Amino acid sequence: MKKIYVGNLPFSATEEQVRTLFSKHGTVQSVSLINDRETGRPRGFGFVEISDNGLAPALKALDGFEMDGRALKVNEAEAKPRGGNGGGSRW
Repeated sequence: MKKIYVGNLPFSATEEQVRTLFSKHGTVQSVSLINDRETGRPRGFGFVEISDNGLAPALKALDGFEMDGRALKVNEAEAKPRGGNGGGSRW
């Protein structure tokens, strides 16, 4: 499975709509739309886990695809850096 970042989603988009859109290109394992922690309102982006063989076709077909008048930004999600030095000095 590969993880795809989906940006510029309409705030009205549902997980089911996103799943349907991506499942035309591969097997969708999961869809996660991100909401603001404080307000609970959609933030306009999310992540889709899709089969390895569905990654390239989905990126090609859906980057720039218009959903409710908004051009989606679709690319392979980058791994979030883990831990680290947290900045600051040790002195």
